[in-house]
Amino acid sequence: MKWIDKNLHIKPINTHIDPFRPVENAIITHGHADHAKPGHKNVLATKETIEIMKIRYGENCADHFQELELNQTLNIDEVSITFFPAGHILGSVQVLTQFKGEKINFTGDYKTSKDKTCVNFEPVKCHTLVTEATFGLPVFQHPDEKKEINKLLHSLYLFPERPHLVGVYALGKAQRVISLLRQQGYNKNIFIHGSLEKLCNYYQANNVNLGKLSKVSLINKNDYNGEIILAPPSAIKNIWSRKFEDPIISQASGWMSIKQRAKQSLVELPLIISDHADWNELTNYIKISEAENVYVTHGREEAIVHWCKKNNINGLALSLSGREDEEEL
Repeated sequence: MKWIDKNLHIKPINTHIDPFRPVENAIITHGHADHAKPGHKNVLATKETIEIMKIRYGENCADHFQELELNQTLNIDEVSITFFPAGHILGSVQVLTQFKGEKINFTGDYKTSKDKTCVNFEPVKCHTLVTEATFGLPVFQHPDEKKEINKLLHSLYLFPERPHLVGVYALGKAQRVISLLRQQGYNKNIFIHGSLEKLCNYYQANNVNLGKLSKVSLINKNDYNGEIILAPPSAIKNIWSRKFEDPIISQASGWMSIKQRAKQSLVELPLIISDHADWNELTNYIKISEAENVYVTHGREEAIVHWCKKNNINGLALSLSGREDEEEL
């Protein structure tokens, strides 16, 4: 990557991809806080990512925004930039860059499984693939998400007198869990923590059907017996959750496949639902991309690099700091 450095700086056009600190020119792959920072002078992103950034950081979180639609190419001097769906959350993209005939694709965070809350992933062929590896170990093989959501519904059937508190991240995971519940025929009102309201409303405004949602009021804790309540994991861990009568604590995350991690979080009902690619998705995509070089931005880098070398692909860990395992904010 002679024209792009290890910090994802596109040198010919002085533009950074998902920079950690304010810069003059930034391309933002999606709205999670470990990728989308406020304070940049110029931001290039999808319409949805720009609007999510404004919801989270305020209208003036960058000096200037420019939208780029999916599968549209923007030429800046000798560099071309094209966005392709990443399938991670609403508005998320892979960034394909091309300079003097060389194609480098940056996945951002992604998953290849289908998801009704965002545009589904689209594979891209390139010379160099810059990929995440949040779940880049063979042990991570995510189960069918509908079977996981049925665990929640079955628990509700077994314990109809108990509220079910589900830990979900505010952007992406909350809306996906709600969507999965609706797909499985759960049509009752779903209660949400107040911090989820703005982004759920935004998804609804973008034609993602979430059904009837109500913000938790906590006037009478017995009102929530037998109900599903979604909240950030941080709220479930603090005094807020104690206002419910004998709740079943659940959490939706790819990390719930690690029993010790679920136990440490006092999760009684772990749901393995991830918005990141698992081991098979990561390695399959590397093959499909036909990339000669693979650079791993963050996650379980060593295993992916080792797999690449075993398959005669040049692999290197970039070890970018500031990337979270999953975004909670």
